[in-house]
Amino acid sequence: QVQLVESGGGLVQAGGSLRLSCAASGRTFSSYAMGWFRQAPGKEREFVAAISWSGGSTYYADSAKGRFTISRDNAKNTVYLQMNSLKPEDTAVYYCAADPKWTRGGLGYDYWGQGTQVTVSS
Repeated sequence: QVQLVESGGGLVQAGGSLRLSCAASGRTFSSYAMGWFRQAPGKEREFVAAISWSGGSTYYADSAKGRFTISRDNAKNTVYLQMNSLKPEDTAVYYCAADPKWTRGGLGYDYWGQGTQVTVSS
C-alpha cells in the first residue's frame, strides 16, 4: 500500500510555470514507477508523463513534450512535474499515480492521489 498526496497546483497566467509535487508514504517508494495524469471538466482522464523506478526512463504525452519535465527524488519519496509555457488547455485536476510495473501511459496504475487543481488563465 502507498499513499500519495499532490501539492503545488494553483492559478497561473498563460506562459507561466508551476511545479507539482507528489509525496508518497507507505512501502518503498523506489519500488514504484510513477505517473502524472490530468482530467479537465467533462473530459476523460489522460496521461501526462511517467518515470521509471530509478528515474532512468521517462515517457511523455505529445501535449507535454518540450514543456513538462517529470523527475523524482527517491530519498524524499517525492515525484515532481515541472510545467513550463502553460496554456489555458492545460487547466485540469492533476493526479499522480504509482505502480510496481512500468505502466507508462496506461491508466492501470494501482495507486492514485486525490489530485491538485491547475488553472491557467488566458
